[in-house]
Amino acid sequence: MFKTMYSGAALAGAAAFVATRKESSPVQAVPTFAAPAKSGAFSRALAASAGGDVHDATYYAKCMAGGVLSCGLTHTAMVPLDIVKCRMQTNPEVYKGLISGFGIISKGGASAMTVGWLPTLIGYSMQGLCKFGFYEMGKDFYSSLVGEENAVKYRSLVYAAASASAECIADAALCPMEAVKVRMQTSLPEAKFPTEFGAAVSKIHGEEGIRGFYKGLTPLWGRQIPYTVVKFVAFERVVEAFYKNIFTNPKDSYGKPTQLGITFASGYIAGIFCAIISHPADTIVSKLNQNDSATIGGIVKEMGMVKLATNGLMARIIMIGTLTGLQWWIYDSFKTAVGLQTSGGK
Repeated sequence: MFKTMYSGAALAGAAAFVATRKESSPVQAVPTFAAPAKSGAFSRALAASAGGDVHDATYYAKCMAGGVLSCGLTHTAMVPLDIVKCRMQTNPEVYKGLISGFGIISKGGASAMTVGWLPTLIGYSMQGLCKFGFYEMGKDFYSSLVGEENAVKYRSLVYAAASASAECIADAALCPMEAVKVRMQTSLPEAKFPTEFGAAVSKIHGEEGIRGFYKGLTPLWGRQIPYTVVKFVAFERVVEAFYKNIFTNPKDSYGKPTQLGITFASGYIAGIFCAIISHPADTIVSKLNQNDSATIGGIVKEMGMVKLATNGLMARIIMIGTLTGLQWWIYDSFKTAVGLQTSGGK
């Protein structure tokens, strides 16, 4: 069943992309960055690229591994807050506020505060692998398509195209575990939905088949693609602004703690915008996975746009701001640990 849910699309896509780098045609080939003094112009010119790092299969594999740690660990750490946020969205009559919501859940002990941690860890690790790995590939790919001058001039569009493409793939990897997680976290006692991972997977598959794991994919794209585009574009431009206007010396003159501090601050700022833009779709995803018969149109009609955009928003801002800052910090920390440079700057 899991082989069906998680096909080899991500690995196949990675292999196909790397293979294109070996083509001899100057039009189709993606720059190899094997000689930074010459073909590294794209990565030096684009502010958030990795500078002198060689963009080969090993580089992309390291970025994928960094993405696994970045997304998997942070989302799992945020499970208690995520539970409150989901229940504020799906059961606002009971969960009326963040603090009171924690109070209600805490009465159930540690197990109630960690419901859904395993599908969260699995799903968001898969998402992180695809999100960061294919984003780095996408930046190089789209830069090669438009040419060096346009890649610099329209770098925000390059970031947007790369992040949107990566997120389409990442969400297909995330969706099955997101469905399991939300059902486990939002099920009311009378529904008797299992809170154990294996039992939850079996129940969804037995009652709804594979469709049960993917029925939230369209609204998940609606939530995650705008979120990720803002996350990456805002981060790239904010970190660029830090190095251009505040930390104006050559980046190498600053120690790694300073560089990673800039990374975290840029990620947190980007995360605030992410939370606001993606929240209505996030509420719809929670509602869809809570109720088998729910439809997107019915949810919008029942709640209205104001409630869709505001129920649980403060919890999501706190969660996503912290989450995004930590994700970028972990990602860049891992990159430096394996010999790569931090994001942004020159």
